[in-house]
This record gives sequence, structure tokens and C-alpha cells, in this order.
Amino acid sequence: MADDSYLTIAAPAEAASRERSSKFLAFAYPVQDEERIRELLDALRKKYYDATHHCYAWRLGPGGASWRANDDGEPSGTAGKPILGQLLSHELTDCLVVVVRYFGGTKLGVPGLIAAYKESAAEAIAAAEIVRRTVDRTIRVAFPYMAMNDIMRVVKEEQPAVRSQSFDNLCTMELSIRESCADRLTQRLKKAGGSIEE
Repeated sequence: MADDSYLTIAAPAEAASRERSSKFLAFAYPVQDEERIRELLDALRKKYYDATHHCYAWRLGPGGASWRANDDGEPSGTAGKPILGQLLSHELTDCLVVVVRYFGGTKLGVPGLIAAYKESAAEAIAAAEIVRRTVDRTIRVAFPYMAMNDIMRVVKEEQPAVRSQSFDNLCTMELSIRESCADRLTQRLKKAGGSIEE
């Protein structure tokens, strides 16, 4: 696996299960930042305000360097960790998994809780479409109108995504390309008469 790509989920997914009289509702969301995570958690807490626990785990960033696991009142390590474990075993990042529990009166014990949260998270992930995304770099290039043909040839051959462009006396383009191809694109644009704005 190239280190400029990662796995996440394409769209929100959910699953529900019962374990001895407790009800577990599991939700998986693609997320990009902690603010979005807070919004989603607040929305679930409002919607399922009468639930006993809202346990969750998330990972952010291409390598999943930023992460958190929360037991929300369950015995330490019985909820957030098993949920996080599912994110790790599926190699998912930019992903939030929340498991909402309605306590049904029968205690599950530590092994039972770990299994229930692990299974719930796994079911929500199984219901989601897992997609590979690339880590992209944005490159801004400015060039004189005279260099247009050479620059456009490079763009056509390297195939970055064109985010914006303006053609005037001085032309500018904003391009996006996966990290592993960015240096080559930059070098070729410079050779063609472009100057790169960092």
C-alpha cells in the first residue's frame, strides 16, 4: 500500500443489535475534523437522549495519528477500546464510530461488554462502503501567457485535478495531485516556465 493513500468510509452507515436485553445502535461516519465529530456526537445525544451510554472512537489523518476512544461511563476499556480496535483492524481513518446503548437490566460483565461493543462497531463498519482515498497536495503555479502550451501539455500528461485557473497576462492554476506524484509535477511545471507558489 502506498503511504499516500488511506481507507475510510464513503457515507454514514448504521447497524443495530441486542445482547441479553440491552439494545446497541451503532453508527459509522466519515469525518474530517474534530468539530464535525462533536456535531455528530451532540446530534446523537439529542436524538437518543434516553440512552444509557454513547460510547465512541475515532481516528483522523491519513495515518490515523489523531484518535480518541471514550467509554462514556462503561467500565474502563470495555467500550471505546473495542470500537477503536475495529477501526484499527479495518485500517480506517477519518472515521467516527458511535455505539449507543440502552441498558436492559441485565449486566453483561466486562467480557460481555467488550464483545458487544466490538460486534456493534464491526456491524456498522460492515454496513459501510470502504473506499481508498489519496493524500493530495495542492500546487499553485503562475506562468506567462507565452508558456501556456508547455504548461498545458504537462497538465495533460500528469493529470492533476484542476481546482481553479485564470488566464490573463499572468496565468495561474491551482492543481491537486496525489502526494507521490507531486514532486515530479512541480519539477515539470518549473521546466515548462511556471513558478510554483508555496
